[in-house]
Amino acid sequence: MPHPDAPANAEAAAPAVATPAALPDSMRAWRVTELGEPADALSLDTVPTPEPGEGEVLVRMRAVAANFPDVLLCRGEYQVKPELPFSPGIELVGTVAGLGAGVTGFALGDRVVGSKIGVLSEYAVLPASDVWAAPDALTDAEAAGLTVAYQTAWFGLHRRAALQAGEWLLVHAAAGGVGLAAVQLGAAAGARVIGVVGSEAKAAVARSAGAEVVLIRGVDDTVAGVKAATGGHGADVVFDPVGGAAFDASTKCIAFEGRIVVVGFAGGAIQALPAGHVLVKNYSVLGLHWGLYPRVRPDLIDDARAELTRSAAAGGIHPVVDHVVPFERAPEALTALASGSTVGRVVIEVAS
Repeated sequence: MPHPDAPANAEAAAPAVATPAALPDSMRAWRVTELGEPADALSLDTVPTPEPGEGEVLVRMRAVAANFPDVLLCRGEYQVKPELPFSPGIELVGTVAGLGAGVTGFALGDRVVGSKIGVLSEYAVLPASDVWAAPDALTDAEAAGLTVAYQTAWFGLHRRAALQAGEWLLVHAAAGGVGLAAVQLGAAAGARVIGVVGSEAKAAVARSAGAEVVLIRGVDDTVAGVKAATGGHGADVVFDPVGGAAFDASTKCIAFEGRIVVVGFAGGAIQALPAGHVLVKNYSVLGLHWGLYPRVRPDLIDDARAELTRSAAAGGIHPVVDHVVPFERAPEALTALASGSTVGRVVIEVAS
């Protein structure tokens, strides 16, 4: 979507790259210089401002949402292991500051969201296919957390699990970033949502997002609670970004022909798949690696983006922001996220 102050022919008139006078020679970037916890691993460095190549977009960061993969990247535990030193940060909202050769559909100054490892910096270069127009209905802090969490939830519920209206949906970590996204999208699809959270304060947030029933981990018995809420039917779909004990509980309350979507292992334990149990109880376990879709099925990415933009405009989704920290305090955001005490997203404000 063109910037409101841009001329009608801005796309055609925009230079291949923003003029040098418009961009600083250097920028600040948080970089992992040694593996460890975020507070120890991250260093605020001055590095050259990147330039977009063919098919790429240079984005001036406005805000970066903290994600659990950022913590894993700092620890060296993520499935992608960039060479040191590198910048974490995987999703953003910003403005287009430069266009590489062959890029169409964007103009300088467009407000966009996107996702790529390495965006915890003042500027970053992304493939044009990884950037899309930020929904006008969302603030920068809200839009920063839209790309990863909501597309992950959308693909998990609609592409992998084929969630239907009226089905029972169990969401683990229902007050976390991706969990809240799943609760909101599930409720918007007409599912009956059961959320599992870590505290009463988080329970209130999950209820406000659309959870019909909320169970508190460590207080309520998840298996008994799901069976009681569903009249013994069980959960038709389980959205699980936690793994370990959460997954084990899900296998005990999954409905006939139910679908468990494995999204991640934020609980720290990776479970073994109980193949015999899957067979006997006649349910499915589905993996979701959202990062594969942009490369393998980019057409589905376009569908998800369009649906999320429409839902944001209609008020169906509204990213919950726990708190915002300035760029200079970015390690605090990742530390807070790693603690498990946050509700919704922690956002790092880079520029207003």
